[in-house]
Amino acid sequence: MNLSYLIYMLPAFLLSLWAQSKVKGAFRKWSQLPNTHKVTGVETAEHLKPRVGLQNVTVNRIEGTLTDHYDPRNETLSLSQGVADVPSIAAMAITAHELGHALQDKEGYGPMRIRSTIVPIVGLGSNLGIILVMIGIALQISGLTWLGIILFSGTALFSLVTLPVELDASKRARKILEDSGLVVTDEERKGVDDMLKAAAWTYVAGLVTSLVQIIYYISMAGRASGSRRS
Repeated sequence: MNLSYLIYMLPAFLLSLWAQSKVKGAFRKWSQLPNTHKVTGVETAEHLKPRVGLQNVTVNRIEGTLTDHYDPRNETLSLSQGVADVPSIAAMAITAHELGHALQDKEGYGPMRIRSTIVPIVGLGSNLGIILVMIGIALQISGLTWLGIILFSGTALFSLVTLPVELDASKRARKILEDSGLVVTDEERKGVDDMLKAAAWTYVAGLVTSLVQIIYYISMAGRASGSRRS
C-alpha cells in the first residue's frame, strides 16, 4: 500500500462506493413500498417456482442485509431478512433476480457454468498472484512478477464473466415477474428496474477495480524492469 497505489485505485474505489450507495439507496426506497399482491420474498419464490419449472429449488432464510443468493451446488435460494418476510417491491425484484440464476442453472447457461468452474482457480490465483508479484519485484525476478500478474488476472476474468451472468438474471427476472402477473403497476415496474440496474453497477465496479489493479501491477513490473536496466 503506497501513494502510487492509492492514486491508481481512487477512481475505482469511488465508483465502488457510488455503486454500493446506489444499491443501498434503491433498496431503502423500494423495501418500504409494498407490492400490489402483498407477497413477501418467500411467497414470491413459491409463486414463481412452479411457473418456470423450478419446483426442486429450496427456499430458506439467512441473516444479513442484501445477502440473497442462489447456490447451484444444492439448488438453494437463500433470502435475507429484509427480503424473505417483507411484502415489498424490492423483495419481489431481488427474489426474481435470484430465481433468474436458478433458471440459468437449470438451462446450463454458458457464462454461469464458466464462472462456477473458475471460482476455485480465481480464489487461489488472486491471493497467490499478489504474493508472487511482490516477491518477484523484491527479488528482481521478472518471470515471477509476470506469473503473479497472470494469476491475478483471473479476478478480472471472473468479473468479466460475472457481468453477463448478472445482466441475464435481471433480464429473466423482469420477464418472469411480468409473465406471472406479479408486476402490474408502472410504479412496480420502475421499482424492479431501479433495483436491478443498481445491482448491475456493483458488478461493473468490480470489473473496473480488477482491471485497474492489473494495470497497476503491470506498471510496477515495468518500473522494476526499467530500474534494473538503468
